[in-house]
Amino acid sequence: MKTNIAIIGSGNLGIAIAKGLVNSQLVPDAAQGLGVRISIHNKEAVAISDIIILCVQPKQLEEVLTEIKPLLQEEKHLLVSTITGISIDEISAQLDNKKIPIVRAVPNTAIAIGTSMTCLCHKHANEAQVASIVRLFNCLGETLLIEERLMKAATVLAASGIAFFMRYLRAATQAGIQLGFDAKEAQHIAVQTAKGAALLLQTSDSHPESEIDKVTTPEGCTIAGLNEMEHQGLSSALIKGILTSFEKINSIRK
Repeated sequence: MKTNIAIIGSGNLGIAIAKGLVNSQLVPDAAQGLGVRISIHNKEAVAISDIIILCVQPKQLEEVLTEIKPLLQEEKHLLVSTITGISIDEISAQLDNKKIPIVRAVPNTAIAIGTSMTCLCHKHANEAQVASIVRLFNCLGETLLIEERLMKAATVLAASGIAFFMRYLRAATQAGIQLGFDAKEAQHIAVQTAKGAALLLQTSDSHPESEIDKVTTPEGCTIAGLNEMEHQGLSSALIKGILTSFEKINSIRK
């Protein structure tokens, strides 16, 4: 059975999800360059859709829900929110506590190329509906069902995490340039090496330290570099940065 998906909000994440859906061939046609119908009318989009993905800013949510609320049907629609810091109960309350199935999703911008890490939680959704959302986001990367209390932490680790890894790759590239590579070569080496490191853990289900042990040799250059990085506070800085982001996300809506 054909499922129609509406994405409300055309910021970076909304566009990334649309691109990911097209690239995954969940959206078969190529209209409008992305394989989607584009409309400025939220009501029109909701009326013809089964799954509604909300990708607006938190301050825009109340207005959007007020507009589409009369059209939402418990037996037809499934609401997916990607909005940071807004709980399922808060969304439900703005829908006059209609028992619309609601899923919260925390993807990251790698969803545009089908490699997102997306964390999900839900309420009022049955097993079939949850399975359909998991299936949808699995086409756009990998998914993990978690408790709602962990959604803010997931935002920091998965969504903000893209930026944290980009900063490492930028630093590694700069170091490569200083060692003699041109910028393009240095970035290519850094990116492919990071990809290989991640895949090693993913395919072997091993711990990072066990993979590090395979690379370090007594009195070698790798352990010398690692020890200097730790002396300069690499691990501590990363942990503090993630925890600082978590503290910030907890203070955004108080």
